[in-house]
Amino acid sequence: MNTDTTSQTVTATTTVEVPIDEAFRFFTEEIGSWWNPDHHIIEAPLSHMVFDPFVGGNVYDVGTDGSECRWSRVLVYDRPHRVVFTWDINAHWTLEPDPDKCSEVEVAFTADGPTATRVVLEHRHLERHGDEMLPQLDGIRSGWQAGGLDLYAAALQQRG
Repeated sequence: MNTDTTSQTVTATTTVEVPIDEAFRFFTEEIGSWWNPDHHIIEAPLSHMVFDPFVGGNVYDVGTDGSECRWSRVLVYDRPHRVVFTWDINAHWTLEPDPDKCSEVEVAFTADGPTATRVVLEHRHLERHGDEMLPQLDGIRSGWQAGGLDLYAAALQQRG
């Protein structure tokens, strides 16, 4: 376990050319349309993703066989301003059952005029996963930017 109590955080940002409510809705309700298809740990082929729209819900994958992989718990659901969810995946990319060893992802949406929204994603408390996660910080950082928010922004733009 990491004895350094300094919080390890990665941040990703983007600005999308849609109003704040639409930016929030697309991030949560249509998460499966933009999420990197290579970033799933469910064993069955992926059918779809769900982002429960309430505190105490989950973010999870559903397999084509009906199986579910609940890899996150929703901690804050403040439409259209922010969501906070846990990252219940360990350094070996398997489910982490101990909530004390899970990090958090906060996504904040800020109106940038009437037709644009700034989105800031902060994945914090990565040190909770232990020392094995620390060498992966650069990959996590690029994963959230290029494999996360950049895909989100591109999918929003493509849907027209």
